[in-house]
This record gives sequence, C-alpha cells and structure tokens, in this order.
Amino acid sequence: MLCNECGKNVANIRLTKIINGQKIEERLCEKCAKKYSGLNYPFTFQNIMSGFLSDYQKSETQSSLSCPECLMTYDEFRKFGKFGCSHCYSTFKSRLSPLISNIHGNTNHIGKVPDKSAGEMKIGRELDKLKKYLREAIELEEYEKAAEIRDKIKDMENS
Repeated sequence: MLCNECGKNVANIRLTKIINGQKIEERLCEKCAKKYSGLNYPFTFQNIMSGFLSDYQKSETQSSLSCPECLMTYDEFRKFGKFGCSHCYSTFKSRLSPLISNIHGNTNHIGKVPDKSAGEMKIGRELDKLKKYLREAIELEEYEKAAEIRDKIKDMENS
C-alpha cells in the first residue's frame, strides 16, 4: 500500500487520529511520518515506555529505589524504558501497578484466548475456582459442601 501523503513510497506506518470523536486512519511512509510533530520513527517499545513513564510521573519526587540484583535505579528505568533483570519487576511493582493499570485498565492479562485452547482454559479456570471454594469450605468447616465441591472437581478432572 502506498503512502496517503505523498502517494509514492510504501506506507509502513499507520497513524490513527481521533478528531471530535471521529477516528481517522492514515497510512504513511517513514519520510512523511517524520513531518508530523512529535512522531519519531522507528518506534520501539523502550521509546514508548519511557514516554509513558515520563508523562505519567513528571510530578513524582525522585527516589533512590534500586533493584538489589542488577542495581538499576528506577530513574534509569524511566530513562531507558527497559529493565535490567527479571527482579526489577518485583522491586518496582508499587510504581508499575498504577502505570500499567492506567494504560491497560487492569494489571492482570485478560486478552484473547486461541480457539484451540478456549475449552481447556475455561475448564482450567473453573477447576481453579472450585479448588478455591473447596479450601474456603474446609476453612469454614462446611464439610458437606466441601465434599460436593471435591466430587465436582473429580468429575471435571476425569472427563
């Protein structure tokens, strides 16, 4: 597909604008995309994340919070937009949760399920719920209810 702006080059960027509640999509080449203010190509996940972080936390006071494993500070993460190690996620969790919630609306992934796995995943979720209810029934000493739930779990696991 050719660029909507120049009509010459291959469009490799899709720009979506919402103006007065109306969605307008444009397909642009790299050269024309650079004409738009604030649009830097190539887009990388790190650039996008560091942009979100700088906009989201401009008013926050700087602190010396750092990862005990890789020693990356939170300020370095904000600057580069990527973590130094897997432990950074838990170290900076208190600051990331509001950010992720603001961007995605939730901190748990609730995306689409592939058609092949949908049935298995539904059964798995139901089993997890039943096991939770079983633990709760046992804690509350409701043994008859617990026995019913246990039987349901066995039936589901055997089928």
